[in-house]
Amino acid sequence: MLKSDKKIIQELANQVAEIAGLPIQGQKRQMWKNLNGLKQTRPMVMIDQVCWNEMNQEELTLSCSNSESREYETRLRKILYQWRHFPVDMVVEPFFKIPMAVQNSGFGIAYDDDIAVGDETNDVVGHKYHNQLVDESDLEKVKMPLVTHDVAETQRRIEVAHELFGDILEIKAGGVEPYLSIWDPISMWMGVEGALYGIIDKPEFIHELCERITVGYLSMLDQMEELGVLSNCQTLIHCTGAYTDELPAAGYNPAKPRTKDMWMFGLAQMFSTVSPSMFEEYEIEYTKRICERFGLVYYGCCDPLDGKMDEVRLLPNVRKVSMSPWANEEVGAEKIGGDYVFSRKPNPAHVGMTKFDADLVRNHLLATREVCDKNGCPLEIILKDISTVCYEPQRLEQWAEIAMEVVGGANESAK
Repeated sequence: MLKSDKKIIQELANQVAEIAGLPIQGQKRQMWKNLNGLKQTRPMVMIDQVCWNEMNQEELTLSCSNSESREYETRLRKILYQWRHFPVDMVVEPFFKIPMAVQNSGFGIAYDDDIAVGDETNDVVGHKYHNQLVDESDLEKVKMPLVTHDVAETQRRIEVAHELFGDILEIKAGGVEPYLSIWDPISMWMGVEGALYGIIDKPEFIHELCERITVGYLSMLDQMEELGVLSNCQTLIHCTGAYTDELPAAGYNPAKPRTKDMWMFGLAQMFSTVSPSMFEEYEIEYTKRICERFGLVYYGCCDPLDGKMDEVRLLPNVRKVSMSPWANEEVGAEKIGGDYVFSRKPNPAHVGMTKFDADLVRNHLLATREVCDKNGCPLEIILKDISTVCYEPQRLEQWAEIAMEVVGGANESAK
């Protein structure tokens, strides 16, 4: 390992460690615990999935030479950048997670798509997926996932990290935090149009496909538990704080975490236009078998769930429910009440318009705060899916300032 890389990593790690030691970190962890326990003190705010290509590149420019060092440098610089410019309710931890060398064969189907690129520096691109599951025989393309762990490679990564970081930050093996959507992969194997027509024209075919995916996910989870490769240091769940006093479950062994010690998240984004009964038949009936394995569940993403809360309530262990920009907040808040966290996704287009409109942002967030206050909903506001800020990174700072004013956290000290 190059001495110059080690020096760079340790300089950045020292800055992160200093921030991680601030009392505000413990206060924010407790606030997330309160929220996730449905005992909110004030609404919480996060910013995630940032268009990093449009941020101030002087602060994000990499200096390390080794590719492994550069990966860690990237993560450290992003932590520092976000803390300095739009921290809202992020928590900076005194540890650094090193990804375990876990391989997953997946379901055996590669995506066949056309890609449209709007900005070559941005990894957000458009996809047109081609249908690869046309008839019954194509179901044989769906294979059962095989999970393996290269223990020696994980140990090598940990040793390299210890050499780079010294004892500045605690090094932890970062296990798998499973992503278990049934309909996201189907939409990419068949295209959204192909999948929706499939439900209409070939319901038995689609049910068999959903069953295969569900069984595959359950097998995958069994394998991960047996291998001991699930995460034992979960701090985020779907861009929100995962801190809770309710996990891990009794009998927990940090060397071999179980699904019931963790959060998971589920979603069926392409079901935005299907009826509640179809949502229950093709999503809930399968996903609930996965949700019951986990300690807590975050459900939803961009899909508007205001009209499907009766069905969401059929899922076990749900604690947070997404309310996307396309949801009717009045209906959603009335349905959620104090039973779940109202996980509001404000419209990211508000930071990507031709001109930033502070009043528009403030009124948008105030409307959410008011409807949740009226219905007693524990609230978190999560700005995500940020594909552009029109190369004006200060917009995120402005949005963050407004959001913290709206939730009553503007005067909290970061010391």
